[in-house]
Amino acid sequence: MQEEIDAIEKNKTWQLVEKPNDKEAIGVKWVYKLKHNPDGSIQRAKARLVVKGYAQQPGIDYSETFAPVARLDTVRTIIALAAQKGWNLYQLDVKSAFLNGELKEEVYVQQPQGFVSKGQEEKVYRLKKALYGLKQAPRTWYSEIDSYFAQQGFQRSQSEPTLYVKHQGKDDILLVALYVDDLVYTGNNKKMVENFKIEMMKKYEMSDLGLLHHFLGIEVYQDEYGVFICQKRYAENILKKFGMYGCKPIEIPLVVNEKLKKEDGGRLIDGWKLVLSYSFKARFNVCC
Repeated sequence: MQEEIDAIEKNKTWQLVEKPNDKEAIGVKWVYKLKHNPDGSIQRAKARLVVKGYAQQPGIDYSETFAPVARLDTVRTIIALAAQKGWNLYQLDVKSAFLNGELKEEVYVQQPQGFVSKGQEEKVYRLKKALYGLKQAPRTWYSEIDSYFAQQGFQRSQSEPTLYVKHQGKDDILLVALYVDDLVYTGNNKKMVENFKIEMMKKYEMSDLGLLHHFLGIEVYQDEYGVFICQKRYAENILKKFGMYGCKPIEIPLVVNEKLKKEDGGRLIDGWKLVLSYSFKARFNVCC
């Protein structure tokens, strides 16, 4: 929790002010989560300060909210291309990504539980940048990272707004896919790839996750033989959720001892007559 508050204040996300009479302060709450490794082990404990966005009013606290994310097909295509070309795939995670988005609206939030300033309990925070939970937070972050990539010479794909391509010289290329605060990147020039990571870590608070291992529920394994993907942990979680983790595998999942009959006692229907009947009725209705 203290790390979250420190990140917010370091980023100059808010300012403690007197609450205007004509404005309402939105409540905030703490959300706790455990981040896991692909093998299920705990990576780290995480506390997030979240705004109660359901209290926001359209046209007053927010306007546009939509922000695109990378499609799964795009990520799979990048993985396939890297496997074909023999490139390495890397991953970066932006710490508190939404805190970087500049707010245009005038938004006030209450002081968080456990971190109320003594002697200033009646004051509220005016947000200069977005917090998690705000309806416009994803859009403000996307606008921020999109403008930064444009300044760095990246070209945004026309059909995939979260895919960015940067060319250097005739042959060198760098590909970056963005999914909220996760970046997957690859390219044929190691120096170009390394410089991208250095510049990103200078601009934003980043976690260098190294080679891509886990993304959107897909487990990725890279070695000299190629790139291999699977969803073992995802499948195990589904089985556990429905109480079938200890079930026996079977090639043809049919009901045990089910007896199939050629005639089950139902009335026989001529399929062609049924189709012609519906076709005639449709044309009759159109004509009439």
